[in-house]
Amino acid sequence: MAIKTRITQLLGIAHPIVQGGMMWVGRAELASAVSNAGGLGILTALTQPTPDDLRREIDRCRTMTDKPFGVNLTILPSVSPPPYAEYRRAIIDSGVKIVETAGHNPREHIEDFKSHGVTVLHKCTAVRHAVSAQKMGVDVISIDGFECAGHPGEDDIPGLILIPAAADQISIPMLASGGIGDGRGLAAALALGAEGVNMGTRFCATAEAPIHDAIKQLLVANSERDTRLIFRRFHNTGRVAATPVSDRVVDISARPEAVFEDIRPLVSGAKGREALETGNVEAGLVWAGQVQGLIHDIPTCAQLLSRMVAEAEGVIRGRLGGFLA
Repeated sequence: MAIKTRITQLLGIAHPIVQGGMMWVGRAELASAVSNAGGLGILTALTQPTPDDLRREIDRCRTMTDKPFGVNLTILPSVSPPPYAEYRRAIIDSGVKIVETAGHNPREHIEDFKSHGVTVLHKCTAVRHAVSAQKMGVDVISIDGFECAGHPGEDDIPGLILIPAAADQISIPMLASGGIGDGRGLAAALALGAEGVNMGTRFCATAEAPIHDAIKQLLVANSERDTRLIFRRFHNTGRVAATPVSDRVVDISARPEAVFEDIRPLVSGAKGREALETGNVEAGLVWAGQVQGLIHDIPTCAQLLSRMVAEAEGVIRGRLGGFLA
């Protein structure tokens, strides 16, 4: 069976399943495996130390797949931001035709990508942001519910509400993101008005994910209750896996006098990278969503995608059809 939507047609993929851009995880090994399995793999631009390193990673990914893949460029507020324009130029010059954007003030990036014929997927955590992005000319909205890993925004709206609320106001194709890890989630996303799904945490627990097996086993062992919300008091909420480090961050942040500098040593990106690469959960944060409660194994990407599509077909044709009188 194949599930055909505007997403599969626009992106040239077999299955309406996209791998989200994840810091330190979105490398050629994973992106190529997802694309080879019929989904859309995504490289994470800022995982690469320089724009030239990104060019080399794009070239490396092309040696591992002849299928479409994209690059994520996330724009974050920073005192000393990375050279976003140079990363953008590396993406365009490398001939990448699909980009996932996320973060603050993406207009200049979206306009430049679009002027070079790049298909732009933009990740949003609120309907109003999705409407603005559609007006900017993006091709696809990825709407991210409160269940997600990473930064779910400050509205706390779960996917069951956010996806159909966005579908009511968005005419371009939409991906559902956050809390999706199996074919039931794919079928539900289609029912709610999306035309595909975007998954991050679920792809971390695959054979090809370039992270330590101990982290993958953590995702399998954890339940849907094993996440922590951090940075709430700083209005930059993040959802991470429950670990000794995230528990310390929550405890320190709860102190009335706490400031960001009190937790900075615990939450640095370099520490998170160390945790992912060494398997030491005492080293740094592990970003993961509530979908951990639906992760029970570590399949290959090909096994995961084929299983999801078969399960979605079973839900759509079998279980739901059986309810019709």
